[in-house]
Amino acid sequence: MRSSAPAVRPGVFREPPAWQSFLVHVLAVADAEARKLSHDPVELLTRAVQPTLWLAVFGQVMARIRGVPTGGLGYLDFMAPGILAQSVLFIAIFYGIAAIWERDLGVLHKYLVSPASRTALVTGKALSAGIRALSQAAVVYGLALLMGIHVRVTLPSVAAVLVLVVLGSALFSMLSLIIACLVKTRERFMGIGQVLTMPLFFASNALYPLNLMPTWLRVLSVVNPLTYEVDALRALMVRGGVSLFGVGTDVGILLAWTVFLILAAARLYPRIVV
Repeated sequence: MRSSAPAVRPGVFREPPAWQSFLVHVLAVADAEARKLSHDPVELLTRAVQPTLWLAVFGQVMARIRGVPTGGLGYLDFMAPGILAQSVLFIAIFYGIAAIWERDLGVLHKYLVSPASRTALVTGKALSAGIRALSQAAVVYGLALLMGIHVRVTLPSVAAVLVLVVLGSALFSMLSLIIACLVKTRERFMGIGQVLTMPLFFASNALYPLNLMPTWLRVLSVVNPLTYEVDALRALMVRGGVSLFGVGTDVGILLAWTVFLILAAARLYPRIVV
């Protein structure tokens, strides 16, 4: 019986499908970026300082005041997802400075002359930023358990939280990369990064519910992607937590922001070397 499969002549190379090449390039870039963390394990310890201070100091004080309506949750329970989102934001928003260092060291030029598309390059960087942010989830979960915060520790809830952490870090790292492509110097980048972090954090529901905000701040919070990350994390991470917008809506908005920023970063990425 003859085979119906098309004959392939010896020595003829068949290119893999475009989606497969894209995926290989994305994973290669993500792997190269993620490996950098293994060369600097001290960074994992320094990353634990900020969430520790917010939960152990600020959170404990605010929990005693009991002046923030948290919908039946204890204040530390209400705050823990916000601190996780904040930790991811604060790390990811400075991710773009690595691109400036790569340009100065000549590494960026090698990326740009590689066969990988610009979209694959920046998607790989977004994925690597998400992988690096997983350490923050481990830190916040550990602190929460030590402090008696009522976190969900089931496999589905933890897996969903980790996916949100990766998605949120990818989103804000792409925003950071866009800024790096536009300003092109470390000094200007650091200044803009520091200016952005606090407005994004305080114009969200990380520390207080949206209904406590004045109208103008509530309008800003609705277009702030951090609001939707915190909203989804609060429903998935904490026992008794609920989502104001719905987890599906939160994830959809975060995905839309991430795709938009990846496409914008891919378009601007070559400009960083000019």
